Amino acid sequence: MFQTLHETVQYIKQKTNQFEPEVGIVLGTGLGGLVNEIEVSFSLMYSNIPNFPISTLEFHSGKLIFGILNGKRVVAMQGRLHYYEGYSMQQITFPIRVLKALGIGHLFVSNAAGSLNPDFRKGDLMVINDHINLQPESPLRGRNDADMGPRFPDMSQPYNRALISKALEIVKAEDIICHQGVYVAVTGPNLETKAEYRYLRIIGGDAVGMSTVPEVIVANHMSLPVFAISVLTDEGFPEVLEPVSLEEILETARIAEPKMTRILSELIKAL
Repeated sequence: MFQTLHETVQYIKQKTNQFEPEVGIVLGTGLGGLVNEIEVSFSLMYSNIPNFPISTLEFHSGKLIFGILNGKRVVAMQGRLHYYEGYSMQQITFPIRVLKALGIGHLFVSNAAGSLNPDFRKGDLMVINDHINLQPESPLRGRNDADMGPRFPDMSQPYNRALISKALEIVKAEDIICHQGVYVAVTGPNLETKAEYRYLRIIGGDAVGMSTVPEVIVANHMSLPVFAISVLTDEGFPEVLEPVSLEEILETARIAEPKMTRILSELIKAL
């Protein structure tokens, strides 16, 4: 992996005039609006970057955006990769290793998720304070490169406590409805049945989605502090479950996205 990583990083550095980001941001489904707050210096299509996986989803732009946000040098992934697209866990987390090699010291991750908790409603936000991984394998499966991280990384606190505390201060000051909770990662791309929603709630989940956890595992492997937040775009309550479409999910994400952008923007400013 080292040679592949080196080749990709050198290409990006050449194309961005050695731009060294301090913060990495992964923007989830329907949540790309944060890039409008960035004073853009460089933009690279995934398809032009050596060894970089390409998003197969039409609603994920597939760009790396480099620039300044609230005085900090940032790089934003406008479009992420998912296991259900057919990529391996190593492929979908390769961009996180690239961002770390470029110099980031913090990783901010967003996603669209379904609520499992009856107290968390569609359109609310949820700061992730822990997760349950139900995806079929770990991105760390296979030979370990000790230069990147330990064979058996600790996951007792995968989401940075200081960042969570600061985010909750921002939420209170901005009067935004935002919860804390446990995110359950599943494979997708199908949504869940009533029985599955019931099961996920029983085992302790507050929200369910198809991303985030692989990136968080790899970030922790590299000792990279992580903050993650979900926009709750639908409600997985078995007793009153109704069919939901992608269009509805994207519309809810679009409406809630400005609130998430305010939180991330202020949190990055406070670093």
